[in-house]
Amino acid sequence: MDGLFKVLDIAASGMTAERFRLDVISQNLANSDTTRTEEGGPYRRKTVIFQEALNESANGSKNFGGVKVSSIVEDTSPFRLVYDPNHPDADAEGYVSYPNVNVLREMVDMMSAQRAYEMNAAVVNSAKSMYNSALGIGR
Repeated sequence: MDGLFKVLDIAASGMTAERFRLDVISQNLANSDTTRTEEGGPYRRKTVIFQEALNESANGSKNFGGVKVSSIVEDTSPFRLVYDPNHPDADAEGYVSYPNVNVLREMVDMMSAQRAYEMNAAVVNSAKSMYNSALGIGR
């Protein structure tokens, strides 16, 4: 029975991580035209880095415990330059630096995160079904 709960914990960690990834993707999309931030300059695209989550057992060994967000990193690719001399953030040559957010890439990442979330939800549902079947055997 302990293994079943471990499966649920691992799938839940994946769902939590993918939900966080979706939040960051949404932030990127919302700021895809932000040319001025508090830090100065245009918004920089952010990506989420995952890493395995390890659980320590009673005997001191480490076991896989799912996934967790290890960090959020800014994409260092160059900004998009658009000629618009009337824009308030235009440089001396009339170019405006726009965020390095590619909406198409963000949509693909969003679909990927959504599918990963759905797969983890399917694992949770399968585990619940197996748990209910096991309870039915004991009746």
